[in-house]
Amino acid sequence: MESKVTMKYIRYTPRKANQLLSLIRNKKLNKAFEILSFIRKSVSMTNIIKKMLKNALANVGQLDINYYENFIVKEAWVGQGPTLKRIHPGPRGRGMPIKKRTVHITLVVAQIIKE
Repeated sequence: MESKVTMKYIRYTPRKANQLLSLIRNKKLNKAFEILSFIRKSVSMTNIIKKMLKNALANVGQLDINYYENFIVKEAWVGQGPTLKRIHPGPRGRGMPIKKRTVHITLVVAQIIKE
C-alpha cells in the first residue's frame, strides 16, 4: 500500500530541499524521523517534511506510532516552483535583483511487504 503527499509553493530553495530529502530517501519511517530531528538544517523545513510524512501515514490509515517501522520512504523529490522576483537597492541608485525561490515537494510512503 502506497500513499503520495504533495506540498506546493514552499518558500525554500530547491537545492537545500533536495539535500534534506536525499538523507531520508529509501529509509524506514522511524529512521527518517530520527534523521530529521537531529539534522542541523532549517527547522521550519524539517518540520514541514515531518508533517508530510505523518500525513502520508494517515492517508494509508495507520495513525499509530508503532507502525512506523513497517513503512519506508519510497520516493522523495523536489520540483522547482515559481520564483518571486524582488529588487534590492544597489550602488549608484541601481536595482539589484533578488530571486526568492519556491519548491514543490512530493513524498511517496510505501508499506514494507514481509514474506
